Order: sequence, then C-alpha cells, then structure tokens
Amino acid sequence: MTQTATAPSAPLRMVAVHAHPDDESSKGAASMARYVHEGVQVTVITCTGGERGDILNPKMAEDPEALADLPAVRRREMARAQEILGVDHEWLGFEDSGLPEGDPLPALPEGSFATLELDVAARPLVEALRRLRPQVLTTYNENGGYPHPDHIMTHRVSMRAVDLAADGTFAPELGEPWEVLKVYYNNDFSRQRFAAIARYMTEQGMGSAELDAWLERFDERDDRLLTTRVDVRDYLAIRDEALRAHATQVDPDGFFFAVPHDVLDAAWPTDDYELRMSRIGVTLPETDLFAGIR
Repeated sequence: MTQTATAPSAPLRMVAVHAHPDDESSKGAASMARYVHEGVQVTVITCTGGERGDILNPKMAEDPEALADLPAVRRREMARAQEILGVDHEWLGFEDSGLPEGDPLPALPEGSFATLELDVAARPLVEALRRLRPQVLTTYNENGGYPHPDHIMTHRVSMRAVDLAADGTFAPELGEPWEVLKVYYNNDFSRQRFAAIARYMTEQGMGSAELDAWLERFDERDDRLLTTRVDVRDYLAIRDEALRAHATQVDPDGFFFAVPHDVLDAAWPTDDYELRMSRIGVTLPETDLFAGIR
C-alpha cells in the first residue's frame, strides 16, 4: 500500500532536487532557510558533483586548490553552504554532463548524467523519497530553469521519481512506496520579478546595470507561472552567505548581490514557485509550500 502523510501531526519534510553544487543556494535558498527555522526537515539532493564546471568567480581564477582539484573544492563549498542553510544534504553521485558549446554541439560525455536511461537515473532518488518521506518536492521546470542538459535531466528525473516512488510494483527493494503530495518548480528567475525590481529602482532614482542586462535576456512572452510566493525577507542574509560559500562559482561583487536587501523587501520579498502537481486540494495563489498539509 502506498503511504502518504496528511495528518496534522505528521512531521513536515521537504526535498529540493538540484543539478550541481551551488544551485541550491541560487534557487530557493532563502525559503529553505525559513522552513528550517520553522522546524521543517529540509533535504537538498544534488544530482552531480559539478565535475565539468569552471571557476566562475574571477577572484578565484588562479586559486591553486581550485585549479588542482575543482570537484573536491566544490564538495567542500557544498558542505559549507549546507551548514549555513541548516539543511540535510545528499549526493545522487552522477557525473556532470558539462555545458556543450559549438555548432554543431558536441555529444555529451558517455555515462554523464544527462545521457542516462531515465529509470536508471531515477532509482537513487526513488530510494531517497521512500526513505525521507517528504510531502513537498521542489525541482526545475521542463526547460531546466535554463537549458543546461543536467538541469533538464534533473527535471525529468524528479518527475519520474515522484511517480515511481508511489508505485508499489516498482523496485520494492528501494523501500515502501511513498506519495509526495506536492511538486513545485523553482521560478525565482522570472521576468515578472526582475521587471518589478527594475521598476522600483527606477522610481527610487537607482539603477543596476546587472539587472538591466538580465532583463534583456528574457523573452517578452516569458510565461513562468508564480502560483506560490514565500516571504523570505528575514532570510536574505542567510541566502547571501550560502551563495558566498560557493566561492569558485559566485563572485561576491557580482549579480546576485547587485540589489540591496531593502529594495528586495519593498519590491519583491519572496521566493517564487509554480505548483506543478498536487495530490491534495489547493487554493491558489499560495504563500506556503505546505499549504493544505500543515
């Protein structure tokens, strides 16, 4: 029999599935910190080790440790971000696929995450869901939030694992079946959000070249749904600290820190999600990922 948790006394649990170390700190980090503060068990699951990533922070470009063994440094950065956010963390153990460049695009490395057969890649996440028993799971949309092969695969694996975890005929050796009640897409990077912040800054006589550059990237037809907006104004500093923990990936003087907290408080003080699937009745819009479950 498939198990689920709807009773008011059931412990609240959330799993956030991400592609690479540092993704958890740039997508939904403040809301995770809020839920940890409220007593929710939050587990970040990282699909790959980011082995094929680059050093993106120019201040770390010549760092000898990062140059010698970037994957090991990124694992230490992830451990520090985990500590800052207060979350649990697990690795699925897959190999980073890299971001192919060129015309035509080269084939992805054989055996990397995005090349795997879907049910094979979903198995360790099925096991984690059955063991952790979360009511809520967050992941990326069909485009991966942006079209990195590992982000798109993270979406596919997340959605497949939610289905398989509830299927009592699939891999009983992975644990008792479990139904995740609600699945959300991380939608923090929406045109609506950036446009509202830019509009507020213009009204206040402020400006941000980084913000303007981001706005130019969006298609006017950007239609990401924002069904659920979680107030995080008290947790922005924790998010920033978690981002800075990923020192090889995040420039402390870069885009993520271009908008002051008081501007975010006034213009757009939320982490944003799209409710993609629910097994319970819901009323939209929401201000809580656990609406209807608490």
